[in-house]
Amino acid sequence: MRTYSELFAVREFRNLFVANCAGIAAHTSSSLALGALTYATTGSALLTALSMFGAPLAGVLGSVTLLSAADSLPPRRALTIAALVAVAGAAAQAVPGLPLWARFAIIGLVTYVGSITGGARWALINDILPGGAYVLGRSTMNASVGVMQIAGFGASGILLVWLSPYQVFLIAAALRAVAAAVTWFGLAERPARTTDRASAARTWRVNRELWADPGRRSLLLNLWLPNGLVVGCEALFVPYAGDRAGFLFAAGALGMLTGDVLVGRFLSPAVRQRCVLPLRLLLPLPYLVFLVRPDLPVAMLLALVASVGFAASLPLQERLIAHSPAYARGQVLGLQQNGMLAGQAVCAILAGVIADQLATHLAVAVLAGLSLVTTLLLTRGLRRTRPDPVFLPAGPGRVPDQHPSGT
Repeated sequence: MRTYSELFAVREFRNLFVANCAGIAAHTSSSLALGALTYATTGSALLTALSMFGAPLAGVLGSVTLLSAADSLPPRRALTIAALVAVAGAAAQAVPGLPLWARFAIIGLVTYVGSITGGARWALINDILPGGAYVLGRSTMNASVGVMQIAGFGASGILLVWLSPYQVFLIAAALRAVAAAVTWFGLAERPARTTDRASAARTWRVNRELWADPGRRSLLLNLWLPNGLVVGCEALFVPYAGDRAGFLFAAGALGMLTGDVLVGRFLSPAVRQRCVLPLRLLLPLPYLVFLVRPDLPVAMLLALVASVGFAASLPLQERLIAHSPAYARGQVLGLQQNGMLAGQAVCAILAGVIADQLATHLAVAVLAGLSLVTTLLLTRGLRRTRPDPVFLPAGPGRVPDQHPSGT
């Protein structure tokens, strides 16, 4: 499977794609609304960054408690539960006068539920599509994130001119409801990947097994840290550009979309793997130009070019699947996603702390420099995960399909 027409001929993938689009549009619109509300109320770059990017810290709690639910629950049920909780959370944000701590608690709860079920979505792509089509499917889902972020941030920026943040939250709730309905009625019922019940004990046991392998550990760190520091740069867009920050977010989303399409659709597996290092270096380098405080059009171009580098995650995820056991595929992909989002949240908070001490444009450059150094330091560890000359996705003979205990 190499074309989009073949990909979208798969009915379940189409429905998963639509549900994901609706969820991302809801997330971006409510995120910008909450960021604008927080900055208008507090004037703090730190709290604004925390409101827009801090919620994934709840994913850390999910990763050490019930992350095994990604394999222990039937995928359709897991994803529908998460979507319904998100509907309730968006509706609650629409209540005027809600204290800031309560708003943070709501997004933390929504994120926690999403963190323990999110791995099921990415593992489901591997189940729905034929062998070898994961990267095309995942890159297309990533592209939907870019498209809906462009649309969501752009539309939300316009809506916030005419509507209050509370009204934007109601729109987000409606979009979340669409995602829940499409998930439940558009996906087939599948059994859980394991007969083990979701529990903290199983989560910890499998996490230890996944982390103990040096190759997987290197892949996870490379997927978490450099990207997170660059998201720290993005967390300063509101303090940097004020009410025009939506244009910077949209430019970054367009760059991410471009990278995902190029890498996922047009590059062969071998070329994808050779592009890992160039793409990882491309991610932080343009943000170093913020040292000279570029005007908005130049800043938008820099954000666009840098965000193409996010596509390095596709071949790295391809390696991660090839080096992971099938019985825990939902958990390892959930761990990767939660760790990535948590790293982004920590780096967004770090960015806010730095920006409260330095000029915003200097803080962006500092975060970019840290990302570049981290990328270089972690590169050596990727050597042990280099694929075979003819790269094969995960399958029989690459990793065990059954847990050593027989579950």
